[in-house]
Amino acid sequence: MSIGRIGSVAVPVVVVALLAGCTTDASPERSDAEAHAAAFLDQWVEDGRVVRHDQGGDTVSEGQAYGMLAAVVAADEERFDEIWEWTQDELVREDGLLAWRWEDGDVVDAEPASDAELDAARALVLAGDRFARADLSDDGVALADALLDELTVETALGRVLLPGLWAEGEDPLPYNPSYASPTAFAILGAATGDERWEELAEGSAAATEALFDAAALPPDWAQIRADGTVSPVAGASGEGDAVTYGYDAQRTIIRYAESCAPADRDLVADAREPLSYADEPAAVLDLGGGAVTSDRSPLSIVARAAASAAAGDASAARDDLAAAATLSQENPTYYGRAWITLGAAMLAGDLGGCDAVAGSGS
Repeated sequence: MSIGRIGSVAVPVVVVALLAGCTTDASPERSDAEAHAAAFLDQWVEDGRVVRHDQGGDTVSEGQAYGMLAAVVAADEERFDEIWEWTQDELVREDGLLAWRWEDGDVVDAEPASDAELDAARALVLAGDRFARADLSDDGVALADALLDELTVETALGRVLLPGLWAEGEDPLPYNPSYASPTAFAILGAATGDERWEELAEGSAAATEALFDAAALPPDWAQIRADGTVSPVAGASGEGDAVTYGYDAQRTIIRYAESCAPADRDLVADAREPLSYADEPAAVLDLGGGAVTSDRSPLSIVARAAASAAAGDASAARDDLAAAATLSQENPTYYGRAWITLGAAMLAGDLGGCDAVAGSGS
């Protein structure tokens, strides 16, 4: 099932694509996305577990969701089942949410993280459609319902995602902008018929817009106050060394750039300028685009590709996707490979959004 959003109405993505001036037809980039997805599954998945080999060999719920999304793109039903079955056996809690971290045979942190729930529910619904499996669709709807009930909250800006149960009742409210996904909200809204998904889309967009009004780039973490004021902060608790655009915030650009709604893409299109101050954006920047590290990261390049795609420059986006893949080959990491896989697929429209790099090939 491929769906999108126009106002408060969920409609097939092909209709949204035509109205938004983008395409969902197969393109050469789709085969690139499939190749990235198959490589990620080969390199990082063992018996259904997405293993962070470069981080001690543990597993997180986010990684399981990434693996399921990759299996959808690769059209690999067998490995999708393996990943979801392992997740059900090891991570699903009594409330239907996912425990965050598993290591050495046991859950070591049972707190859920809403981005993992959102991505996993999206993957299940998409897999149900791709593999003609009602059981997967039903599992996706169940997880989506649990997410809505337990990990969303009303604010003065509208409904937003709680980053985890730990944030419930906090004032100001800890908020991670990169957890919001307009395309996932649209997919799950169509699958469930629950109007709260549209509320999430609107509240998240309001928070994202406020952060872009305050700075050229979004932060890794923010806080939402009772009056609706949104402020960048250093870390989830509001305490840290500095406010940065880093490994969390870069996902915000990608998630909004894949949307079929022009207003969503417009929110992140202007990020292209501060991300182009250097030939290659550093792994972590300040909110004005200045480098705060000399480290390099495939994700930072994929995020610039997304900003270029949102701005309508598909050629620049394709170049950056190719550069990110090259960098990852030099220094492969779980997170870098995951976001090359997801970035290529999302920007190609392979995960329910719109093809922003039509006719591409890396």
